[in-house]
Amino acid sequence: MASSKEYRSWQLWALALMVPIFSAAWLNHPSYAMADFAISDFSVIDESQQLDDVPLFEQQFASSDLDEFVHSPSVTALPDGGLLTVWFAGSREGAADVDIRSARYDALSGQWGAETVLVDRELTRSAVGKPIRKLGNPVVALAPDQRLWLFYVSVSVGGWAGSAINVMVSEDLGDNWSRPRQLVTSPFVNISTLVRTSPVFHADGSIGLPVYHEFLGKFPEYLYLDTQGRIQDKFRIADGDNSLQPTVVPIDGKRAVALLRQAGENPHVLATVTEDGGQTWRSEWPVTPWNPNASLSAVKSHRGTLLVAQNNLVDGRFRLSLDEANASLEEWSMIAEIDASPDREGDAIPRHLYEPMLAERFLSSSGGVRRKLVDAYMDGLDRRLCKKDLCDFQYEYPSLIRAGDGRYHLVYVWNNSFIKHVAFNPAWVEAQL
Repeated sequence: MASSKEYRSWQLWALALMVPIFSAAWLNHPSYAMADFAISDFSVIDESQQLDDVPLFEQQFASSDLDEFVHSPSVTALPDGGLLTVWFAGSREGAADVDIRSARYDALSGQWGAETVLVDRELTRSAVGKPIRKLGNPVVALAPDQRLWLFYVSVSVGGWAGSAINVMVSEDLGDNWSRPRQLVTSPFVNISTLVRTSPVFHADGSIGLPVYHEFLGKFPEYLYLDTQGRIQDKFRIADGDNSLQPTVVPIDGKRAVALLRQAGENPHVLATVTEDGGQTWRSEWPVTPWNPNASLSAVKSHRGTLLVAQNNLVDGRFRLSLDEANASLEEWSMIAEIDASPDREGDAIPRHLYEPMLAERFLSSSGGVRRKLVDAYMDGLDRRLCKKDLCDFQYEYPSLIRAGDGRYHLVYVWNNSFIKHVAFNPAWVEAQL
């Protein structure tokens, strides 16, 4: 049997032989259209807009299925004041039955509708013309031309390191979607490109898509796509081998900050900055907050600062906080704990004490239509949260946006069971400060 070192060497030689073949196919693929172009400035909205002076903080579940494992949500604002959120769900992460779900928030009723399946493994397979083993992280965003873009991960061979990114577009705000199309992002048989955080848009409508790689190292990139979703170029965000899932926050037309999940031994967020619209990035550096190899999300605030939703912990994901950083990322402060375990250290709680705590939290977040389901939900704890009569609280994978009306919207995974939505306004942020 070959050693791991010999096997890795074989992999590298095999890839080296395939590069000339697949590079030609990559550069001529319709999703990769190299041409003479100039990168447009970032599209930056007016962050000074506020709804009113009355603090607002609301919470409810966006998902409605009681049985499935849920993961990696993303949210975008719609022109009518509503929201669309997407996530993946199935019996477990990486299972063949995982599909991409969505739900829509109605601004008039203030309620989330029933969740629906947007795309599954079979539809992806038939559309892209290759075997699909599993689906993963989706992200959704509304472009300036009012088209909705959905990007999501699929794997044809191996684990997440063998991923590719697929794209679907809706011309009618999500009522109908195009068939999936796979982006060709790499000459290495188009594997090892994943997406997790929301795209940003440039002034001409082009798309900046933060992506990352997990094959032969972990590192983030910035894909630059035209208004039709064709890749124009890609730029390395960080040169290290332990950073992934970048969240990119435009500050002005040229400058943006990227915060990176660090997958190395140092449990801190990494940061980097571009001054030329995403083409070049400074060497990454660790910033103050703790972060235990966990996904995070950030937006520019009405104060000109950054608001960051993250697990600001040395270890674990039992507390989700909303933090604020100045533009230089040198000064940080916690605004609020969005969700947290009753145990301040995050230790597991005996089940007989845990059940009433969880039931109360379920009821406070579920909204009127789901209150009658509390008993049915509690029956499934052993599949998600409890082992040997010890149970955990867990809040992770936040997605934070600021809508055009000034409100902030945050969705995240609530105890592996639901996608939770929290809405708050600038007045609430000011009240916390």
